[in-house]
Amino acid sequence: MAYKGQPVPSTTYQKGYFKVSDGKSVEVSVPANSDLKAGQFAYLDGFLGVITRDVKTAANETAKAILIIEVAEYETDQIDDSKTFAKGDKVYWDNTNKRFTTNTTGIFAGVVTNAKDRNGVIWFVMSSVSA
Repeated sequence: MAYKGQPVPSTTYQKGYFKVSDGKSVEVSVPANSDLKAGQFAYLDGFLGVITRDVKTAANETAKAILIIEVAEYETDQIDDSKTFAKGDKVYWDNTNKRFTTNTTGIFAGVVTNAKDRNGVIWFVMSSVSA
């Protein structure tokens, strides 16, 4: 018995763009002479985020790392201890000293949600930061 259906084209064209991730992390390049610890904040390739694993590079060596860049509330003691960090203060990343500050000369990072405590820890909501 012969097939009596209509012919179906066998050529298909894949067109479009596909989701790569949820945008909560990004792969970045770590420059030479770096010593980054998991859980620390870093500003790399124009993104501010939390390093997911320890990365150490030598003088002529680079590496790849994953930064968590999700807009969320974070806790950190990686701050300029001389600043107050009151609830509602804007927080900036000081890339020279690798810490958060309230000085507006840095990269805007977010807003304090829990003021600096006696242990030098703040909570803040990190904004979407990219260069």
